[in-house]
Amino acid sequence: MATVVSVNISEHKGEQKHPMPFITLKYQHGIIGDAHAGNWHRQISLLAEESVDTMRAACPIDLNPGVFAENINTIGIDLKHLPVGTHLRIGQTEVEVTQIGKECHNDCAIKKAVGKCVMPTEGIFAVVVTEGTVRAGDEIEILEAKA
Repeated sequence: MATVVSVNISEHKGEQKHPMPFITLKYQHGIIGDAHAGNWHRQISLLAEESVDTMRAACPIDLNPGVFAENINTIGIDLKHLPVGTHLRIGQTEVEVTQIGKECHNDCAIKKAVGKCVMPTEGIFAVVVTEGTVRAGDEIEILEAKA
């Protein structure tokens, strides 16, 4: 069973995200209170805890939830292989995958310390389809991609 491990936001761009008790997803906006919210294709970022674990083995710094600027940490789902267009039910919400990976910032502390970062190849981005609240422990279900 796939589940949410942590939900994270940052109030300002360029700051590390920090865990929250819950996040609220708003249609055509993203996460209320998150600096990266807005009506665009990368409203929410997700990263598998399995990906973070591979970095923890090689990284001399603590890799707490949100360190890769991810909004939702998951476990038990192979995010990086989901096709763009896939819908996920996360708790009471629904999101649509819009992008796999993104370019890493040159000044990323993790990339400087380890020589690589998992977000460019293993993080995914999504837009909100159905509003609601997401919290650690919520189940994640893969829905069929909608045409």
